[in-house]
Amino acid sequence: MRILDQLGIEYESKAYDAGDFVDGLDTADKLGLAYELVYKTLVTKGVSREHYVFVLPINRELDLKKAARSVGEKSLEMLPVRDITRATGYIRGGCTSIGMKKAYKTVVSDTASCLSKIHISAGKIGMQLALAPDDLCRAANAVYADILAADTDYLPKE
Repeated sequence: MRILDQLGIEYESKAYDAGDFVDGLDTADKLGLAYELVYKTLVTKGVSREHYVFVLPINRELDLKKAARSVGEKSLEMLPVRDITRATGYIRGGCTSIGMKKAYKTVVSDTASCLSKIHISAGKIGMQLALAPDDLCRAANAVYADILAADTDYLPKE
């Protein structure tokens, strides 16, 4: 939030009782938000050993081939959970593309570009931010790209 304030970016913060953190779907349910509006942050490693960050809807999966093409890599693999804090400064479930330890190349799903606001982690479990996708791209120095796997919508929880 400090970075967004420095950049003059408008946002809303929402705290929630995370309890035993499960996943982004659980977070959306607790906040009463549509899954399509809540975005998760995933960190990968390329064959070049560089790290890359991808921001996508919580109810979709990353297509590693599309993601690799979007950052000019031959292939990518997900960063193991045990390495997330060391690489980003954030813990699993609280990872956000803004303010990581290093400025990694960041790609936001192009599905966000048509939305007025999306919800992302504020950098810790129990806190979410709502902001314009273009503002997220500006704060994270990110670009939009088609990075989603086809037909991966989750069914809503009953």
